[in-house]
Parts: sequence; structure tokens; C-alpha cells
Amino acid sequence: MKKIIFGLSLLILASCQQEKIAFVDNVKLMNEYQEKIDIETKFKEKAEVLAKKRDSISQAFQAEASEFQSRAQSMSQTKAQQEYAQFQQRGQQMGQQLQMEDQQLQLSGQTEMDSVVAKVKKEIESYGKNNGYSYILGGGDGGSVLYGKDTYDITNEIIELLNSKYKK
Repeated sequence: MKKIIFGLSLLILASCQQEKIAFVDNVKLMNEYQEKIDIETKFKEKAEVLAKKRDSISQAFQAEASEFQSRAQSMSQTKAQQEYAQFQQRGQQMGQQLQMEDQQLQLSGQTEMDSVVAKVKKEIESYGKNNGYSYILGGGDGGSVLYGKDTYDITNEIIELLNSKYKK
């Protein structure tokens, strides 16, 4: 009889222990994380510089094309075709160079963003371990939490933690 009561007591005690679960709104977290904001700003500025460079090269190339058309009228057809082929080749090379710079900028930005996402995941994991959570779920667009009580939303705590560590 004592064994049955002891077993039931253990079963009741075990069932009373609940897993500590919370969720984070991924979209809000990333939109308010200062490091991510700074990276986006930096790459937006770099993209604007690249766009200005592309525009100035394009304008210079257009001016050169107009000048070439004027000169081509006084050239022999063979000479005009040769110069036109060289001119066209230069234009393609410049276009490829600008496209390569654009791709490098995008790759660099994606690499930095991937690093930020990895840092955020690591920080959430550390926060969960340090605060006794069994699970921290991801919410927001594309997240796995369709509904959660606001009391289980730790997004703001994670944002504050990440931003305070980033400022240091």
C-alpha cells in the first residue's frame, strides 16, 4: 500500500512540473534589432553609391555614343563598323563590371545578414538556457506560433538584450 501511495505521489509531483515555454515574434525582433538596422542602412548607402556610379557611367557612355554617331557619318562604312564593334564591346564590359559589383554588394549584404540571424539564434538559445525555458518558439510571419498569450511573448526582452550587447 505504501508503494502505491508513494508511486501515485511521484506521478502527481511529476505531472505538476510544467515545461517553461515562450515565443519570440521574429519579424518584430529583426525589425527592432539595431545591428540589423545598421547593416541595412550601410548597404542601402552602398547601393545608392553604386546606382550613382552606374548613372554617371551611363550618362558618359550616352554622350560618347552621340559623339560617335556624329563622327561615324564622316567615316567609311568599314571603319564605322569597326569602331562601333569596339564601342559596343566596351559597353558590354562596363555593364558586366557594374553587374559584378552589384552582385558582390548583394552577396556581402546577405553574408552579414546571415551572420546577424545566427547571432540572434545563439542569443535566444543562451537566454532560454539561462532563464530556464524548455522551449522558445518563433512567431510572426512564417513562424510556428499561430497564437500565444502576451505573457509568454519575450520578444521585447530579447530585443533589449541584443541591442544592449550590440551597443557595447
